[in-house]
Amino acid sequence: MEDVFWWHSIDLRDSVTPGRKTPDVLEREWSNLRLPDLASRSVLDIGCWDGWFSFRAEREGAARVVALDHYVWSLDLPRQQAYWADCRDRGVTPEPYHEKPELWHPETLPGKAAFDLAHKSLGSRVEPVVGDFMTMDLDGLGTFDVVLFLGVIYHIEEPLTAMRRLRELTGSLAVIESEAVVVDGSTGRLWEFVPGGEINADVGNWWIPTEAGMHALCRAAGFGSVDTTAGPPEAGGRYRLTVHATV
Repeated sequence: MEDVFWWHSIDLRDSVTPGRKTPDVLEREWSNLRLPDLASRSVLDIGCWDGWFSFRAEREGAARVVALDHYVWSLDLPRQQAYWADCRDRGVTPEPYHEKPELWHPETLPGKAAFDLAHKSLGSRVEPVVGDFMTMDLDGLGTFDVVLFLGVIYHIEEPLTAMRRLRELTGSLAVIESEAVVVDGSTGRLWEFVPGGEINADVGNWWIPTEAGMHALCRAAGFGSVDTTAGPPEAGGRYRLTVHATV
């Protein structure tokens, strides 16, 4: 376990993985999702990384859980993290990780090692699917009662296209969590464009919405109703927004 890069702290019964996200943080994030009873339901976790939310949905009684990822699983994560930290410390914008051959290995999926180890240790029935959400054939996935789209939308260059694809997969409820921003003096349906590495030197960030902007995007993509479950702080600024988009 010590040889694997962990983003999630996953309880493997006899030990907890040393994830960058602590158990307390993950439990708080799970609570903010305000999920319905998952018993006998199907769940899709898009951009699952190590799979904490996938395994938790399984533990909550979901009949079927599919864990989808591609980008993170294709990275040599220890080297990517070292490269990112070096760029941050030097105040330079990282090159896109998938354009650096020493970091990008979609043929061997080194970044999937943590998921695989947790999956085996837990004896999990979660179904891993390797695929690029924006380009893969969605018909092969089908639809799901609950779709988790957590920490993904701001990494996508074309958010409306992404949200329409999300709608295709959603049979009942999509739960969308994102970096968001409060714009002082405005209640507009806004999206801030953040090219390069403006946010924490992360070259993969593109769009940061306001709450109204996220609601409008969901409705434009074909969702019938949108409700906020974790919204803006009183102090304003940047925060993490969670919404329920219902068919």
